[in-house]
Amino acid sequence: MQEIRKGKTILGIDPGTRLMGHGVVKTDGQHFECKEMGVLDLRKEPDPLRRLELILEEVLRLIEAYAPQYLSIESPFYGKNVQALLKLGRAQGVAIAASLSKGLEVHEYSPREIKQSLTGKGSASKEQVCAMALRLTGMQGEAPKHLDATDALAAAICHGIHSRFDDLREKAAPEGLSPLSAAKTARKKSSWAEFLSSHPDRIK
Repeated sequence: MQEIRKGKTILGIDPGTRLMGHGVVKTDGQHFECKEMGVLDLRKEPDPLRRLELILEEVLRLIEAYAPQYLSIESPFYGKNVQALLKLGRAQGVAIAASLSKGLEVHEYSPREIKQSLTGKGSASKEQVCAMALRLTGMQGEAPKHLDATDALAAAICHGIHSRFDDLREKAAPEGLSPLSAAKTARKKSSWAEFLSSHPDRIK
């Protein structure tokens, strides 16, 4: 595995109220180094508010340990399942708020966009995303027990890939449009229904 001494450090979060995946990568724009990846298992905690507290503590721990400049997290979704939306939205909100409180720049991507960035296929399976995330970070053959971990790693890598193009967009932003807005308008929207169908195990 190549050690990257200078570059961007990105915290990837795959939010969930039962399992929360995390992955931290460092990139020089061409190569990716995994600093840590894993899963916060919340299934044995019956108190939903305590689960949020544990998510907060874990995100703050990762920020303290690796000092990332960016958070890359799956984007909010909309749909008919109000309870599922509320639970996942809380988990996402805690991770985002913790990151903002520490000065991280937050970026959101849909599951489809993350898959497309890594594999070239928006319909790629979790196993395919896992294999490519490990390959890009030089960790072939080290698949974790829970693929939520490599989903989070993939989210971090996704931002590393997109940030290269965002840097170019910022330099060529249309007149009257801020560089950040120009970069964000290039990203696709996602659907909440698609997320729930792809991750039925995340909500309980």
